Amino acid sequence: MAPTNVQTIKALSESGALSSVPSKYSFATNPNDLANPNDPDHSIPTIDFSLLTSGSPQQRSTTLNDLKRACEDWGFFMVINHGVEERVMKGMLHMCEAFFDLRDDDKKEFQGTANVLDPIKCGTSSNVAIDKVLLWRDFIKVISHPHFNSPHKPLGFSEAALEFSKRTREVATELVKAISETLGLEADYIAKATNWDEGLQLLAANYYPACPEPERAIGIPPHTDHGLVTLLIQNQMGGLQVLHKGKWVNWDAVPNAFVVNLGDQMQVLTNDTYKSVWHRAVVNNRATRISIAVAHGPSVDTVVVASPELLERQGQSPLYAGMSYRDYIELQQSSKGYMKPCIDYIRISE
Repeated sequence: MAPTNVQTIKALSESGALSSVPSKYSFATNPNDLANPNDPDHSIPTIDFSLLTSGSPQQRSTTLNDLKRACEDWGFFMVINHGVEERVMKGMLHMCEAFFDLRDDDKKEFQGTANVLDPIKCGTSSNVAIDKVLLWRDFIKVISHPHFNSPHKPLGFSEAALEFSKRTREVATELVKAISETLGLEADYIAKATNWDEGLQLLAANYYPACPEPERAIGIPPHTDHGLVTLLIQNQMGGLQVLHKGKWVNWDAVPNAFVVNLGDQMQVLTNDTYKSVWHRAVVNNRATRISIAVAHGPSVDTVVVASPELLERQGQSPLYAGMSYRDYIELQQSSKGYMKPCIDYIRISE
């Protein structure tokens, strides 16, 4: 599947002879870094989407305040009552599972090239050409906006992906409007500043089979997302962990909810008012986890800079230099950005 002869994780996990994690997948995590699940300081914020779009003015104002706090304190929040039907979400999870169940030979035509913006790309790990540690995951990535792409198999995948992408983008569009308002800006400010109508939407499905030694492997290492906002769904196996106040917080799977996080371009635009947050995917020894992350960003040629309105209001200077979104994505996927905060490369030194 990948350009090198690295075995897919699905094939490796189903080989029947796996009792330990091979050394090339070895990645240690510290259990002492986990937050106490009963600690109220690590209580995950939840946003009721229906109150942003159809609630009373008072309810909407209260929900905008909740959203503002979630963006400031976490950079992550859960969205419920978003209007995307359960059949659409479950259908997309089912079709992604069906894709990963295809024979490796059937998936080879979709493996793509070294170009990080290939319309369709599937593989294993992250970038096997530069990975120092191989990841316990296989993936399929599809650019679904501004032009929709999809593998032609399995049967029904394209139709499910198109509907899911459209519905997810509708939710993301409303969230970006609301986030803009929480900053004291016009609702369409962020959309106009980032050329949202031509913005990149990337659907990435990840497959994490059960691992014999989950404490010695990692699904995806700590990272931030490169775009504006990412919406994620998962099957009933949790595995997402978010760094909050120096501790890793387990984010359990909640049926028919989106997990939403801010990306690096949002941090640049808000000049650190809102920040992208480190998160990772851990694995388990019980069952397969499938997650689908839908990243939404500016158009690839847009150079995002700090909002002049925010800078003037806060009496600040820009903290980041401009870089096209395309170049930023390529930087993050390069050896230079391997397991490092890429946003530091565009930070303006004092």
